[in-house]
Parts: sequence; C-alpha cells; structure tokens
Amino acid sequence: MAERPQNLLFVMDPVLGIDCTKDTTFVLMLEAQRRGHRVRVCEVGDLTVASGRAAARVHDVRLRPEPGTHAELGARHAAVLDDEFDAVFQRKDPPVDAAYVTCTQILTLCQRALVLNRPESILAANEKLYALRFPDLMADTSVTRSIPDLVDFMAKQGGEMIVKPLDGKGGEGIFHVRNDDRNLFSILEQATAFGSRWTMAQRYLPEVRQGDKRILLVEGEPIGAVLRVPAERETRANLHVGGRAVRASLDESDHRIVTRIGPSLRRDGFFFVGIDVIGGCLTEINVTSPTGIQEVNALEGASLEARVIDAVEGKLAAR
Repeated sequence: MAERPQNLLFVMDPVLGIDCTKDTTFVLMLEAQRRGHRVRVCEVGDLTVASGRAAARVHDVRLRPEPGTHAELGARHAAVLDDEFDAVFQRKDPPVDAAYVTCTQILTLCQRALVLNRPESILAANEKLYALRFPDLMADTSVTRSIPDLVDFMAKQGGEMIVKPLDGKGGEGIFHVRNDDRNLFSILEQATAFGSRWTMAQRYLPEVRQGDKRILLVEGEPIGAVLRVPAERETRANLHVGGRAVRASLDESDHRIVTRIGPSLRRDGFFFVGIDVIGGCLTEINVTSPTGIQEVNALEGASLEARVIDAVEGKLAAR
C-alpha cells in the first residue's frame, strides 16, 4: 500500500453499465480501492472548465466483484481536478469522436494532477497512426481517402488487404477485401465515406488465423499478453465478436518490437498501452483505453492490475 491514500479519478463510460467480469478499468479501480485509495468516477459529459481550470461533477463509488451489484454510486459533488485529485485516468472508450477530443483537451488543463495517459500525446497520436512512426516493424500500410489509391495498394499486396477506420474500436469497420470481391467498391466507398474520410489499409497477414497478440505495457515494459484467435467465419480476432482468448508468451520478434517502441512510449507519456502484433508485425498501438487485463489474469492466474497500480503509486511518490 502507498504511504498515504491517493485521490484518484476515473473518466470513463457509465460505471453501472460495464461488465465487471471483463472490464479493465473496473479491476484497476477495484485494486486502487483495495489499497485504501479514494476512487471517484465521472463521465465525459461531467467535465467542465471553470476559470481556466479543469473541473467535473464526480461521484463517490464503492466497488465489489459481483456482477449486477459491482458498483454503488455515492454522493456527487463539483471538484476542481488539480485541487482534489492526485491522478486522473482517461479511460473513456473510443471511438475518438468530437466528445472524446474535447474531454481530452479539457484534461490538458490539469497542472498538478497526473493524467494517464498524457492527454496532449493522445491528441497528437491517433492510435492507428502512432504505430506508423515505426514503419519497419509493420506490414505494408497506406492511409488515404482515395479509392483508386486503395485499389492500387491492394494490387501491390497481391490482391487482398485489410481496411479499417482511423477512429474505430473493437474491430468495428474492419474488412478483409479481395480484388475478386464483387462488393469491393461498395466496401471502399463506405470505408472512405465516398472519398471524404481517411482509412488505413494494410497488407493482409494470414498469420492472423493463428491469432492477434495483444501485449500490455506499463511505462514501455511488457506486463502480460493474450492471443486472440478469430472465429472460423470471422476476419476479426476481437474477443467481443467471437475471438477466443489463448495463453501467450512473448517471442523474439515481440521483444524486438517492445524494445524499439518503449523509449517513445515513455517519452510521450503513454503510461499504459496495448500493442497488437500479428505474425511478428506491429499493427496498432492502442493508447486511449487499452483492455485485456482480465483476460490475461484468467489465463495466467495473475493480477496485472496490481502491477499497474504499483507503477501509478511509484510515479506519484516520485513527484
């Protein structure tokens, strides 16, 4: 336990609506509560700015690992974040829409409270695009609004590719397209909103059938991993669309990727991230609200949330 209780705020989706058996934010809050820290919650719409300072209407909350009764909201009060909180966790799930951006911009006004992940960096680093800082670690990738450019890119990849939105979540809007698909142009029209929206295209990696590895990192160092294996009739490996969680360890290529990106994550204030690796290729660096702790815990008999809160306590003590 920390030397003194810390005041922690979690900016998140409605706490009463989460699945406490799967949600990463829930176990982070539960571990913090177990250690005696004071945990409060708010939603994006509760954030305000008062006299140039980030503020919010926050709820006291009491947590228990019991589905259906996992959270009990207490009193609600107005708080200036720097006056009341030692750390603020930006744990609102994507999509990274206008509300998410405004929420994150408000959090940049915090001066004393430690905001995790650093909001300025989140605003500057779309989680699909941030990985492109390491092109040699990735499969061939293109970002464009042009349908002809996407068709040309696919031809160079042997006639198939993955397309996905830059602001999506949980596998939404991801397609595996081929040049012989009669729906090809319709899919690309929808993906690009008829040429008005950027989309990411990547070389299709057949190794995805063996699994998409999610590696969780704290301060640029790996704390655990899970392999997400897609269902037979699915391209996507995301667990909520039928992917199966399988125990995973880090191999040589995983360590090579972590070693390369770790210094940048630390420099940019990405305290807790989840990276996705397929066939030894980095595909995404998830910086907004990474998940996977409960899946790794179930497979490994671990408590990764304890390692995250340990690191938070260390950062607060160092300040």
